[in-house]
Formats: sequence, structure tokens, C-alpha cells
Amino acid sequence: MKRILSICLIMVLILSLIALAGCTPKAPAGEPAPAANEPVAKTKVKFAVQADSTKALESIVKAFNEKSELYEVEAIILTNDSGNMHDQIVNSLSSKSGEYDVISMDVVWAGEFAAAGYLEPLDTFIKDAGWKPTDFNAGSVSSGKYKGKHYALPYFSDLGFLYYRKDIVSEEDAKKLASGEYTYDDLFAMAEKYSGQGGTKYGYVYQSSQYEGLTCNVNEFTANWTDLENGLKMMKKFTDSKATPDNILVYTEGETHNAFLNGESVFARNWPYMNGMAASGDYTVKVDQIGYAALPNGGTVGGWILGVNVNAQNMEGAKEFLAFIAGPEGQTINATVGSYLPGFNALMNEPKVLQANALLTDEAFQKALQSTIARPVVANYSEVSDVIQLRAHEYLSGNGKLEDAVKNIGEKLQ
Repeated sequence: MKRILSICLIMVLILSLIALAGCTPKAPAGEPAPAANEPVAKTKVKFAVQADSTKALESIVKAFNEKSELYEVEAIILTNDSGNMHDQIVNSLSSKSGEYDVISMDVVWAGEFAAAGYLEPLDTFIKDAGWKPTDFNAGSVSSGKYKGKHYALPYFSDLGFLYYRKDIVSEEDAKKLASGEYTYDDLFAMAEKYSGQGGTKYGYVYQSSQYEGLTCNVNEFTANWTDLENGLKMMKKFTDSKATPDNILVYTEGETHNAFLNGESVFARNWPYMNGMAASGDYTVKVDQIGYAALPNGGTVGGWILGVNVNAQNMEGAKEFLAFIAGPEGQTINATVGSYLPGFNALMNEPKVLQANALLTDEAFQKALQSTIARPVVANYSEVSDVIQLRAHEYLSGNGKLEDAVKNIGEKLQ
């Protein structure tokens, strides 16, 4: 009898040990097993991005990591030199490396990266998230669309738009500008009309030197490349007018903001950063003297967009993070903590977003934000932009013919 009881006790003990073993998580081969009740480590998602001078990036990563049960984002900080960052990312992607899962890109890189097969198409991802491409900033989304497919979503937006001296421009003309219902011919007439008033020297300043800024301005004057001939003729009309500086063909952003903020020009085409300079109070022209308007044919989009490495080591984690950072949660953090322009359109009327970026409270600026246009989304963007700059500048400076500029630029865009 005692023998039978002993055998029974041994069997119970063995079964208990087996049950306990089944409850213990198995460790991956070569790794020690986690202690009982210890949480399993999250899978890393690596985000290639430039350093952020604000706390927005840090806040986004922290918020995602606290929310996600499966993934943990690690920001891989790359150089803030855009050219060097481009080359660093290309070197990685061209070797089919999975060292980066999510990639932050300048808006002009997407066509090149998509053509090379570096990026994961996002059309199904967008649909599964319950979104439509129209939920995002138009220019940013267009910058990430290549041969009918979407490869990127906005990180933060930037755009060209019109600044004007509302203390000089008449109420009637100001209303016309704010409505967005005006043409470059209208702007030219106003530039000549107000030039010299209120202590100014010029009517209109913008970027016309032979560099990337000229490509942006040609894009705007030609209505997103749809009317090269008339757009270039209008640029030439401004160039030759007394309403612009004699040296307008060397103007970059720096010359533009100096002329406008120091009270030398009534109108200026520039990016949102100039408003921050005005808000500092360090310049002759103050924020309360400035009005804003969408450019007649839309403003060139700038800023950064987000894509997923087609060879990502953690594809599911990459897409979960992309949904967070490009969606309402991440974009709200970016807008409120970093004062960046959100790429998710529904946030444009969010009170806390508006409070963090006063420029967004202006209805005319809102119109500008909704009418952005993309630069060429092509595999060889740098080459295309170089031709646009060269041929446009030759014509504007009087060293080239209009028909040659139109022909050369048109052929390169095709």
C-alpha cells in the first residue's frame, strides 16, 4: 500500500513540474530565459531622422513607446546636412540593408527612392488605416506619389506663400489677396502700384538666383509646370520691372527676408520661417504689419516626408510607428511641441494646434496650406532641377531665348 502511495506522489510531482515548465516563456535560441512574470522585451523599430532642435521628436518617440505593447522606436540621428544625409541613406538602401525601418526624407527624394525600389508602397496601408490621401497635405502627399502609387506621408510641411505689408496695401487689395482669387498679373500691378510707398524701395522680392529656390519659384509661376511659356514670361516681366531689385537674379531666402523685414519691399514670397523672424521683434517690420496670402497658382511644398524601407527588418513595427507619427497623435505632438505645420489636414482647426502656431490662425494662410504643389517627382530630381535652374536663369538674365528654355525644361520634365 505504501509503495502505491509513493508512486502516486511521484507521478503528481512530475506532472506539476511539467505544468510549470509549460507556463514559463521560452527564450530565443542562444538567449537566457526571462524570469517568471518578467515582461518580454519589445521589438526595435529604427527611425532614420535628422536631429530636431525642438523636443518634438523626443516627445513623439516617448509617446509611441509608452503606447505600443510590441514595439519600441529608436531614433537613429543622421547628419543635418541634407546632401550628406541623402547619400548616407542611399548607401544603406542600395545595399538592401534593413538597418533603418522608417525613413525621414526631404520631399524631393521620394521619386528617386521609389524608382530605385527602396520604399514600400503605402496605398494598402493608407486604406487599412481608414484614411484617404486627401486627409493629408496635398503637396506633401503628391511629393511621395510615383507612377500612381503612394510611397510617403507627411512628417511636417513647409510651403511658399505671399507676405505683404497690410499697413501699406489698401483694404480692397488686401481682401483680394486674402481670398486667393488673384493672378500674377494682379500681383504685378500691385507691386508697381505700391513700390516706394511707406518708405519701401521695391514692390516684390522672391528667390531668383540659380539654385533650388529658383526651381520652386518657376514651379509656382508656371502653375506646377502646366504653362511653362507664360509662367516664364511673367517671371521675366517681374525681373525687368522697377518693382523688383536690379539684382533680383541673385536673391535667395536671405536677401528676401532682409529686404522685407527691413522695410524695403511691400511684397515677398518666402517660407513660414520668416514669420518667426518677424515675431522676434528684432526687425523694422513687426508681425502686426504683415498680411498673408496663397500664391496665385499654389505654393511649392517643402518639409519632410516619411517612408518605410522595403527591406525593413521589422515591417509590421515600421507601419505601426508610421501610422502613429503621420496620423493625428504624432502630428499633434509635432505641431504643439515643435510648432511645426501639421501634415494631417483635420488638425488645422484643432484649438491646441492653433494655439501653438499663430500663423495657422490666419484664414489666408490656411488657404495657402491647402493649395500646395509638388516639385517634379522623378528618379533623377537633382539633374532635372539643375536644368530648370540653368535654363530659366539664362532666359531671365537675357542670355537665353524663351523658346529654348521652354523646350529644354519641358523635355527634362518628361
